[in-house]
Amino acid sequence: MKPKIFIDGEHGTTGLQIRTRLAGRDDLDMLSIPEAERRNASLRAERLAEADIAILCLPDEGARESIDMLGGNNSTRVIDTSTANRVNPDWAYGFAEMDVGQAEAIAKARFVANPGCYPTGGIGLIRPLVKAGILPADYPITVNAVSGYSGGGKQMIAQMEQADHPEHIASPHFLYGLSLTHKHLSEMKTHGLLTRAPLFSPSVGRFHQGMIVQVPLHVGDLNGNPKLADIHAALAAHYGNGGAVEVVPLEVSAALPRIDPTKLNDTDRMELHAFGTEGKGHANLVAVLDNLGKGASGAAVQNMELMLSGA
Repeated sequence: MKPKIFIDGEHGTTGLQIRTRLAGRDDLDMLSIPEAERRNASLRAERLAEADIAILCLPDEGARESIDMLGGNNSTRVIDTSTANRVNPDWAYGFAEMDVGQAEAIAKARFVANPGCYPTGGIGLIRPLVKAGILPADYPITVNAVSGYSGGGKQMIAQMEQADHPEHIASPHFLYGLSLTHKHLSEMKTHGLLTRAPLFSPSVGRFHQGMIVQVPLHVGDLNGNPKLADIHAALAAHYGNGGAVEVVPLEVSAALPRIDPTKLNDTDRMELHAFGTEGKGHANLVAVLDNLGKGASGAAVQNMELMLSGA
């Protein structure tokens, strides 16, 4: 019997991307709700109960509502793409490459919290160095990032693309989260193994999708006064060769004149770079990913595949 998959919120940006990625799959039975019935609570509850895996592509409150709808149903497995459960210890964190055994934990879990796009890059750079003993857990981390505007969902896509929109955004690039209280902070702190929250400065560029996440470091404040090669080696040892996360060789990164945030668009991969000049005391760690790929819909599909393999 084919696994039944229900995307709760399939008409939003993330849901549509997941639906597109699964289109034509004859090994899955895709359950659906017409867009006109998307607010029909009883129909949603039926689909949630019927599904083997439900992928929640909803705001936090909508995701919590869907979980409540399951009630005593102990069979439907859930992937939540909202921020509602990303630091919930009862949920597996859906970044399969994050650590040894994480893919297996996802495969066995009933509840999986899909990571945020910014945290995927930030955690991907920070956690390996904390585990290796190079980066102190209380280091004053700064995370700077730029995302394509699709990360803001349908509302921001309309604001950026429609000149006649009442809240049209004409800027080529803008900062937001200026209060430094972004909702991704607890996620980056928890899964980055940090004891203090990072300073996080997100921004949006006038491109549809793609992302760069930067973590600059003062090397002299790290444990053991490591060289850039030591930092790179710790990242490479953590992720190994192959897979969705690639640690780019130092010499390849050093030869790059610039980094394009759209480089990995329409893929489920992430590239990690270590930049700096030996003896100068600074390093800049950079993650490049598609905010709709490894940062959202692609990660959800990857987690679904792991859960099906471990069912």
